[in-house]
Amino acid sequence: MSFSPGTTQSFEAALSATAEDVARTLDRLLPRTEGPEGRVAEAMRYAALGGGKRFRPFLVCQSASLFGVSADAALRAAAAAECVHIYSLVHDDLPAMDDDDIRHGLPSTHREYDEATAILAGDALLTLAFDILADPETHERARVRVELVRRLAHAAGAHGMVGGQMIDLASEGRELDIGGITRLQQLKTGALISFCCEAGAVLGRASAEADHALHAYAHDMGLAYQIADDLLDAESDAQTLGKTVGKDAAAGKATFVSIMGVDRARGQARMLADQAIQHLDLFDERADLLRQAAHFVITRRN
Repeated sequence: MSFSPGTTQSFEAALSATAEDVARTLDRLLPRTEGPEGRVAEAMRYAALGGGKRFRPFLVCQSASLFGVSADAALRAAAAAECVHIYSLVHDDLPAMDDDDIRHGLPSTHREYDEATAILAGDALLTLAFDILADPETHERARVRVELVRRLAHAAGAHGMVGGQMIDLASEGRELDIGGITRLQQLKTGALISFCCEAGAVLGRASAEADHALHAYAHDMGLAYQIADDLLDAESDAQTLGKTVGKDAAAGKATFVSIMGVDRARGQARMLADQAIQHLDLFDERADLLRQAAHFVITRRN
């Protein structure tokens, strides 16, 4: 079985179908441990199965579909990426980080359980991701599995998400220029999005040209995603977003909106989405859902 993007399937239907497939995959892969350590397994499941668009896993599955990768392999890689994403949300919500009590309209993991359990649940989700990728069920070739592990480790570490979060914390009350905020978001948000777009090329043992095209697409689409996120934080409400709004402004953090203003930021997001789409010319109509994804990131409501 392999994914087929199709040209008639709506983006919303495809995103929803992937979300359901990924939720089932996560449900199967997440631990159901009993005994004294069972509480952390319960917290992992609470955080990972509590909702979300599953947009990053969608990118993994759609990039994999370009190269005829099996659905099972794509979903395993997608679940690994989602474990890293969920870990980052659990930790970001902690009082020492972004200090948020709501996630997906529900109490954050540290509020539902406690801070220590949330930290451990995040740690366990992060390490589970590499367990999933290293398993031969993800790909029969060890070299492919190692490359997936290497790229995800880079995206999640000090030169990726962790580095971006450090810059974000250090920027409170300080002025960042457009270059500084762009670098922050390329690490904190863009690095994992890049992995998700490139994972299909790795699984499919694609050409360097195809790999580079997906990397370029992810670069521009990831920035568009973050600008749209900043716009939502400035203009939406907690009920619509399912999380607290206005926290960056309250903390004195620079955002694309605070630097460029609403109108210019919206125009920049549109330009980046259009630019991202141009990088997909190599894949003809097979990449139609990825093209729609670039427009989705700048028009979404949450």
